[in-house]
Amino acid sequence: MAEVVAVALGRVLRLPGPPELTVAGRTDAGVHARGQVAHADVPAAAWAAADRVVSRLAGVLPPDVRVRAAGPAAEGFDARFSALWRRYCYRVCDDPAAADPLRRHETLWYFRPLDTAAMNVAALACLGTHDFAAFCRRKPGATTIRTLRSLEWHRDDAGIAVATVVADAFCHTMVRSLVGALLAVGEGRKVHGWPAAVLAAAVRDPAVRVMPPHGLCLEEVGYPPPDQLAARAAAARALRPAPT
Repeated sequence: MAEVVAVALGRVLRLPGPPELTVAGRTDAGVHARGQVAHADVPAAAWAAADRVVSRLAGVLPPDVRVRAAGPAAEGFDARFSALWRRYCYRVCDDPAAADPLRRHETLWYFRPLDTAAMNVAALACLGTHDFAAFCRRKPGATTIRTLRSLEWHRDDAGIAVATVVADAFCHTMVRSLVGALLAVGEGRKVHGWPAAVLAAAVRDPAVRVMPPHGLCLEEVGYPPPDQLAARAAAARALRPAPT
């Protein structure tokens, strides 16, 4: 997605080539993003000469990509490092009669009924600052320390089970692995304390399924007030300490 937007922005601003785009959340292949945020450094003259950037981008972007707003960023803003939190949702339909074919690209069809109350109990022990190595695909030199602010399941008006997950940042496959662990509890295969035990072990457990990407969507990214953007970016660039 970022490459597609960068190419389109380069065309609209008449740049020599696509600008380098920095996004707030680098989603796995197949994951949707409704609330993605990005920034790019472009020559001031190119931006000043542009008009109706959003509508012009709509004319060159494919139909599954849209830019909702564009403008000069505040001093010190970094789409990735200035962010305070990211909110994702994962959607699961566990009722064969309620599966909507028109939403098949954004909802996982699950083969067993789920107990969302049991999944919420199991999720509580995962909240807070932890080493989420057990739920992440490690990258050399990267930390797996994250602060999970919220992980809660509810059913929407159509009966779809929706997990809302909020953290300062996420590791590769972290949300989809957490969802997989909680679904095992929801269907009765695992006990409430199993996800917490996996988390404490800090190693990948083959019993944790990494759920398909299409059920996951980046919904929103939160930022501090403009005068705190630079400080937040500097703090986020530092490696997260191990929890005490």
